[in-house]
Amino acid sequence: MKIFITGVAGFIGYHLTKHLLQKDYTIVGLDNINTYYDVELKYSRLADLGISKENIFEHKETQSSTYSSFTFIKAHLEDKDIIFDIFTHFKPDVVCHLAAQAGVRYSFENPYTYISSNISGFLNILEACRFNPVKHLLFASSSSVYGINSKMPLSVLHHADHPASLYAATKKSNELMAHSYSYLFQIPCTGLRFFTVYGPWGRPDMALFKFTKNILTHQPIDVFNHGEMSRDFTYIDDIIYSVERLLLLPPKPNPNWNDNINDDPSLSVAPYRILNIGNGHPVKLMDFIAVIENELNMKSEINFLPLQPGDMICTYADTHALIKLTGFKPNTPIEKGIKEFITWYLVHFQKK
Repeated sequence: MKIFITGVAGFIGYHLTKHLLQKDYTIVGLDNINTYYDVELKYSRLADLGISKENIFEHKETQSSTYSSFTFIKAHLEDKDIIFDIFTHFKPDVVCHLAAQAGVRYSFENPYTYISSNISGFLNILEACRFNPVKHLLFASSSSVYGINSKMPLSVLHHADHPASLYAATKKSNELMAHSYSYLFQIPCTGLRFFTVYGPWGRPDMALFKFTKNILTHQPIDVFNHGEMSRDFTYIDDIIYSVERLLLLPPKPNPNWNDNINDDPSLSVAPYRILNIGNGHPVKLMDFIAVIENELNMKSEINFLPLQPGDMICTYADTHALIKLTGFKPNTPIEKGIKEFITWYLVHFQKK
C-alpha cells in the first residue's frame, strides 16, 4: 500500500512514518520544516528515518538511506502544484494529513499563518484527493475543537461549535471542509481529534518537554490556572496504533443516517466520520508534575499563574467509538509514558 503522509518531520508524523515503514508500507512524506520550534529536532527525526539534512533541498525528492520505501519532499502545503505532482506521480492509496501550524497561543501572534497552512493547505489536499481518488483520507483534528464546552467526557456526539482559539477554529473548519468534499465527491474521510499527545521526540512547546527541561536546569515552571487543570494525556504509541488500525477502515456512506433521528454530528450520509483519540482518563496537572518530579528525583519550583486565554480547563475523551471500530483502547499510564520521554530526553539533550 502507498501512503502519503504530511508533517513527517513533526512529532506524530515522524512516529507514524517510522512505524509504518517497519511494516513494509511505501511512503512519500512531506514537511516544510518551519521554524515554529527548533528545526534541529525536526532534522533529527528525519535523520532517524534515513533522511540526511545535507541531502534536503526545496521541492526535491530525497531518498531514505535506511528505508528504500521512503521518499521525503520538503515543500509547503500551500504549494498546489507540488501537492498535485505528488498525487499524480505517486498515486497514493491512502493519505494521512498531519501537517498543520500547531499551537494555541501562537495563533494570537501569527493568525495568518494558521489560515495559510491549516485552511489553504488543507484545501489543496482535498482538491488533490478529488481529482486523484484515494481509498481513505485521514486528517488530524484536535480536542481543542470542543472549546468552551464543559460537558464531560468530551464526546463526538457533542456539537463542537464554540472554539476558544483560532487554532481550534481552523481544526473545526477542517472537519467541515472534509465533510463537504466527502459528501460531494465521495471521498472517504476520517477526522482524528487528538488529545494532548506526549512521548519521546515530542514538541518543545508542550508541557512535558518544558517542565522536564526547566526542572533539570533548576528553572521555575509556569503552571497556569494555579494548577487547577486536567488533561487527557495520550501516549504517542497509543496514537500510532490507533491510526494504523484506522488506515484500513475507511468510512462508508450511511444512507440510514438522519440528523433528526440520530443527532450524531460525527457521522453522515457521506463516507465520513470523526473520532476522539485519547487515553480516556483525565490527569490533574499537579499529579502530572509529581510524576515528572518522581522520575527525575528532583523537585520543581512552581510559578502559579492565571488561566491563559484560549486554554481549556479540562479535556477528557470519550473513546467508545474508537474502541468499537478498532478493538483498540489507548491506555498507557502516565508513569510509563513520562519515564519513556525522560529516558529519551536525557540521551538527546542532557548531554549537550
